[in-house]
Amino acid sequence: MTLFPYYDIILRSAAVYFFMTIALRIFGKKELSQLNTADIILILLISNSVQNAMVGPDTSLSGGLIAALVLFLINFIIKKLTHKYKIVNDLLLDKPEVLIHDGRLDFKALSKLDISNDELKEVMREHGLEHFTDVKLCMLEIDGTISLISEDKKHLKQTHYKRKHNHKNFRK
Repeated sequence: MTLFPYYDIILRSAAVYFFMTIALRIFGKKELSQLNTADIILILLISNSVQNAMVGPDTSLSGGLIAALVLFLINFIIKKLTHKYKIVNDLLLDKPEVLIHDGRLDFKALSKLDISNDELKEVMREHGLEHFTDVKLCMLEIDGTISLISEDKKHLKQTHYKRKHNHKNFRK
């Protein structure tokens, strides 16, 4: 340890935070409501596996609280930076994806996002639509929901569908 006894914990916690941010960016993430049993088990195992990496040999209450404080501070700073700087926002946050535009499916986006034809049809049924040509715009939103706007001018409205499948919802 150095003169400042928690310097090591601060560095380790920051390293774990940035590793997890990158890993989630690469492997995808979901809304909490979309997590299945395997996702929850993965989160619990990851948290257990990185705990020692953050605090090292210091298993004291103060060591754990310092690690938690560092994680909260980094998260707070990252949120502020993503709101202030477009480059940070673009680097860390996802963008909505167009799935259907004016009745035309974007097969490349659907394939990349692993969204099935049946899943799109479910969204359309929830909106009362039968045909893809009735869809003005269908998007995978940044929170993992699929929103749909119909062509029907009389009943122009938007609906949201929460994905329930174990798919990667985000780009990269």
